[in-house]
Amino acid sequence: PVGWDSHLSRILFLLLLFVVSAQGVTPNPDACLVSHSADTVYLAVEFFNLTQLPANTLQGIPNLQELHLSSNQLEDLSAKFLLPVPQLKVLDLTRNALTRLPPGLFQVSAALHTLVLKENQLKVLEASWLHSLKALRHLDLSGNQLQTLPPGLLASFTDLLILDLGNNQLQTLPPDLLSGPLRLERLHLEGNRLQELGEGLLVRQPKLRYLFLNDNRLATVAAGAFRGLQKLDMLDLSNNLLTTVPKGLWMSLGKAAGNMKDGFDLSGNPWICDQKLDDLYEWLVANEDKMFFRNDTRCAGPKALKGQMLLAVARSP
Repeated sequence: PVGWDSHLSRILFLLLLFVVSAQGVTPNPDACLVSHSADTVYLAVEFFNLTQLPANTLQGIPNLQELHLSSNQLEDLSAKFLLPVPQLKVLDLTRNALTRLPPGLFQVSAALHTLVLKENQLKVLEASWLHSLKALRHLDLSGNQLQTLPPGLLASFTDLLILDLGNNQLQTLPPDLLSGPLRLERLHLEGNRLQELGEGLLVRQPKLRYLFLNDNRLATVAAGAFRGLQKLDMLDLSNNLLTTVPKGLWMSLGKAAGNMKDGFDLSGNPWICDQKLDDLYEWLVANEDKMFFRNDTRCAGPKALKGQMLLAVARSP
């Protein structure tokens, strides 16, 4: 509250915090400890509807490694908020009301490997906000209101393994979005407004295993869009606007039986089942045991085949 001594505010805030010290103790969500020490490595406060935190909230716990602040109503953070905790590895800010991040927030966060900003109110994102996060391996920006992404956003994140941009309002992606990460394994782009998938986006991601493009507005996929994805285990293209795909798209995924071990989904698209899908037919037959929702993967045309299962048409002479 306005007018309170900042030191008193911090003490009272810490009464709400769930703290686990570095003794190998398993976190217990029902516990609420009122003390902390320099040995504290795990700290969480969730579902308290906090709108702001004092800049010095984390003072005195320099060994903190995990900080969970999900399901509050945080509107902003001080640029100095993380200065006392240079060893922080995990920061979870899920389901808050953040519209921006202060420049310099991560200036001492070289050890941070997991940053979760899921379900906030971010409409824009600036590359400078994420500077200094050289060790980042998991970045979750899903469930925000992002319409565009800045160029160079991930340029320094060479160790990034998981990128989640799902359930935003993205219509296009910067061509250089994935030019920095070299080890990406999971890419979530579902629930956006993407209309096409070009050749260049995934070209530097040979280790990609899971690709989620479902629930977009994809009408066009370039012939070389999947070129080099020799380890892809899961592909979801469901609920888009695909009527056809170019020749060679599926062969670029490698040998038919050499990938997709976790399955693929092409359902919910208005497929036009003509000779232009011959490549897809061949690939489907070779991989039918990995296909999800066969009954929902049907032809929208031509008239003679409308409503028929795509796999049945693929099997027919």
